[in-house]
Amino acid sequence: MQPSDTDTHTTPSPMIPWIIAIAFFMQMLDGTILNTALPAMARSLHESPLRMQSTVIAYMLTVAMLIPASGWLADRFGSRRIFQTAILLFSLGSLLCALSPTLEWLTASRVVQGIGGALMLPVGRLIILRSYPRADLVRVLGFVTIPGLTGPLLGPILGGWIVEVLTWHWIFLINLPIGLTGFLVAGRFLPAGDDVAALPFDWKGFVLFSLAMVTLSFSLQGLGELQLAHAQVLLLLLLGLASLAAYWLHASRTDEPIFSLALFRIHTFSLGILGNMFARLGSGAMPFLTPLFFQTALGYSPFKAGLTMAPLALAAMSAKPAATFLLKRYSYRQVLTINTFLLGIMIAGFALISNQVPEWIIYVYLAIFGAVNSIQFTAMNTLTLIDLGGNLASSGNSLLSVVMQLAMSLGIAASAALLNGFVGQHAYQQLLPAQILSAFHATYVCIGIMSIIAVMIFLQLHPHAGQKTNSDTVEEH
Repeated sequence: MQPSDTDTHTTPSPMIPWIIAIAFFMQMLDGTILNTALPAMARSLHESPLRMQSTVIAYMLTVAMLIPASGWLADRFGSRRIFQTAILLFSLGSLLCALSPTLEWLTASRVVQGIGGALMLPVGRLIILRSYPRADLVRVLGFVTIPGLTGPLLGPILGGWIVEVLTWHWIFLINLPIGLTGFLVAGRFLPAGDDVAALPFDWKGFVLFSLAMVTLSFSLQGLGELQLAHAQVLLLLLLGLASLAAYWLHASRTDEPIFSLALFRIHTFSLGILGNMFARLGSGAMPFLTPLFFQTALGYSPFKAGLTMAPLALAAMSAKPAATFLLKRYSYRQVLTINTFLLGIMIAGFALISNQVPEWIIYVYLAIFGAVNSIQFTAMNTLTLIDLGGNLASSGNSLLSVVMQLAMSLGIAASAALLNGFVGQHAYQQLLPAQILSAFHATYVCIGIMSIIAVMIFLQLHPHAGQKTNSDTVEEH
């Protein structure tokens, strides 16, 4: 999976970055367009808006499960073939989502969509790495990621507009012409990538790790949407922890585990992974929770809720240079402890937002939160990867991607469980607006506290950890 070091290979088609960029954009747009539409989808499916989190979690969890297998599949069957298959599965999942008559059907369709999404991003990045010499990678990868950065900005606005002007089904149907075009163009211009010998894949480790992710996620959902008995939740939690322990024992006796335990002997990596997990439990829930809050608690229309999210996305993109400056000026320990505390306080501060607060203050608050959140992601990701080298770089990057998806899905499950817990046993239609607002406020305070827990993790960093940071090592989230 290493990039080429020379220019002796055939000059790659100029269409390659465009194809990968469009695929990235399609996936990033889909990841943000859905959240604004959830209340409208709930009405259409005769569900409570507070029970729609499974549609988001199913996708994220599927992506997290399949990321470790993406590189092996590309080596085994060819990167172009897998990339085309990913586009087809993503498009098929989109069609099934649009045709879904029930929440259960929609959730299952999101799993199909997630299989395609899990393969599309890493295999597309792998195609870039194998098609271009090392000297061109920064330029090409920078071009490829630009459309993806616009997804969080356009997604909420477009999602709100679609459900007001058309129906929620078109949120998924718009993927079909893009997917069909991408499939055909990929077959014409992407290199086959069939000449790489695939290493043996750690199927046992893959199953154990996947089982742990699924059961831990279900244990949190069991407290909320699934309304399982406490004994069942405890059983799922114990099964998840046992699967993690079994994977640890398996990896210690395997030559090529999917995630090497040697990664956790690197101080910055282990603290970065733990910090990522706890910080994203709070911040990862915000893209799901906040559009829901604006519509169900404050009474915003879908389009207005989407527009209100725009300052957050704009500030997040604009804060990238600030993250680079801060990490060059101050230590990781200083940046992450202070910024993580600010992040948790700002999440909890959403409990002060109501219809009595002037809208311009809400916009400013969202913009500041977006900047703080962006700095947090950039600093955490760079810290996690900065000391990895050699064969550990690929495995560590893959595990970071898995943890990011897993933590966000767990954060959504936890926030939904808290929200349903504060609502109580009342049917959504029977709740007074003040009760809904109070439940959201209490949920924001709780997930803000969850994020602040990560401060204690980052305090364990050495004052000079990550000192080799430069302008080329700061990672995008």
